[in-house]
Amino acid sequence: MFDIIGIIGAMDEEVDILKHHMKIDEISQMAGLEFCQGKMEGRNIVLVRCGIGKVNAAMCTQLLISVFGAAAVINTGVAGALCDELDVLDVVISTDALEHDFDATGFGYKPGEIPRMETSVFEADPILVEAAYKAGIDNGSGHKVMKGRVVTGDVFVSSKDVKDKLVDVFSGACTEMEGASVAHVCALNKIPFVIIRAMSDKADGSAHVNYSEFVEAAAENSKDMVLSMLKSI
Repeated sequence: MFDIIGIIGAMDEEVDILKHHMKIDEISQMAGLEFCQGKMEGRNIVLVRCGIGKVNAAMCTQLLISVFGAAAVINTGVAGALCDELDVLDVVISTDALEHDFDATGFGYKPGEIPRMETSVFEADPILVEAAYKAGIDNGSGHKVMKGRVVTGDVFVSSKDVKDKLVDVFSGACTEMEGASVAHVCALNKIPFVIIRAMSDKADGSAHVNYSEFVEAAAENSKDMVLSMLKSI
């Protein structure tokens, strides 16, 4: 269905575990990034670590599309849980994504609304969403898998007040620092995408402790889902 699939993770913990399952044919250096081209689960893949934050993620996504010809993009990694029903190591599959730290309310726009754009909420591809969700359910890890909104900002959320706002104002299921930027660029290029996030923390006062303890296990959960969904798309 997709000739070339781009896979983006922000950190080494999210990308290196996927490299172990990839037959790498070529490595290209560009804009300080390392793009690994090859095969994973029989699919043509370009795997890259974009670095942390929205600008890094956006730049990386555009290069994947423009230079490496990605016909679909999977953004994998970890996030902070916003929904009460989510626990550490549970997984969220994006239905859509938005940038929670975009604030033009002084000009009469709603929080998160980007001026002069048709939409500020970027919808994930239904086929990729269902493939990821099925992969999560079939994985049998015992952790919850749910579909929901990913809310992105250049901030590590570790405050209950901020967490509550992201739920009340944006109806977020989880929060992280790259997904909506990947989604934004994919939407502008009309490229299908999905975001897969395993929970490393609960985005509250204990987030920094939980993150350090669970980030590698959470990244492992995301990796398992990516490998499984590649077999079905």
